[in-house]
Amino acid sequence: PLTLIGGFMGTKGESIEYPVRTNQIPREIPARKYPSWLLVLGAGTLPFGTLFIELFFILSSIWLGRFYYVFGFLLVVLLLLIVVCAEVSVVLTYMHLCVEDWRWWWKAFYASGSVALYVFLYSINYLVFDLQSLSGPVSATLYLGYSLLMAIAIMLSTGTIGFLMSFYFVHYLFSSVKID
Repeated sequence: PLTLIGGFMGTKGESIEYPVRTNQIPREIPARKYPSWLLVLGAGTLPFGTLFIELFFILSSIWLGRFYYVFGFLLVVLLLLIVVCAEVSVVLTYMHLCVEDWRWWWKAFYASGSVALYVFLYSINYLVFDLQSLSGPVSATLYLGYSLLMAIAIMLSTGTIGFLMSFYFVHYLFSSVKID
């Protein structure tokens, strides 16, 4: 049902109007002083810093059978994660645009989506140091599989937030520029 509603709204909706026209010949990107993947990996540390304590309590409630009571604090952490992912992605997009790198689309997605790598590494850390009660490799494989699925879901959601905010930022930036 939601697929049909989304398809209907997509066909009836207005298409995105870009504020400036683009050249058919892609512009050459100057050499960088630093690799892009380093910025992307560094960008994931700030969003991870907002949620790693809450992640401990969530993993404890899922895998150790503890109760989780603080849903209000979880909402605050979620809103803070959304804001931090948006800000990190916009700042990195602006840094790429300042060095005339026009290929910012996937970098904006990966910048805020890279928090998932840290979440997965934290899940491995939690497995090694806090889950001594797991018996055998089957339980550990099941735990790592669920952790990988959780990390992929986090990457898709935070990456989408970062990309959309960067897209709106670039759209606003170029709509305010007068080009003859």
